[in-house]
Amino acid sequence: MRRRFAILLATAALSLPLALLPAASASAAPADKPQVLSSWTQTSASSYNAWNAARNNQGAWGAYGFDWSTDYCSSSPDNPFGFPFQTACARHDFGYRNYKAAGTFSANKARLDSALYEDLKRVCAAYSGATLTSCNATAWTYYHAVDIFGIAPAKVGAGRVTQSA
Repeated sequence: MRRRFAILLATAALSLPLALLPAASASAAPADKPQVLSSWTQTSASSYNAWNAARNNQGAWGAYGFDWSTDYCSSSPDNPFGFPFQTACARHDFGYRNYKAAGTFSANKARLDSALYEDLKRVCAAYSGATLTSCNATAWTYYHAVDIFGIAPAKVGAGRVTQSA
């Protein structure tokens, strides 16, 4: 009887980790993913800074399954006339790709486009005089281009670039 009990106990002890393994390795995104995504795609400088810090430490956010890929400013120059718009375009791509994946793109597109414009204007704020005027005009042009033409799904495929963690 004692031997049978020991075998039963050993079998139960060995099967317990196997029963728990699938639950432990499930890859569901954390419940606060929509809130994190929203906080990183607002128009404020603090939202931009939080997103950029996360972008530079993507490994810490791996459980969320965010799409960090970007083609930067698509077919437009990333640094038109020497203005460094590349990172602002990367954040815009981040918003587009992740809201499309969440199925809530239409409800967030206007804010994402406005956030791009605010990011571009912050780039321009580093300049003065005619250079500032030129930068702001370029930012306005980029904003209206995505406002009008930014409806198609974000590109996936050969032009896709993913920044490593």
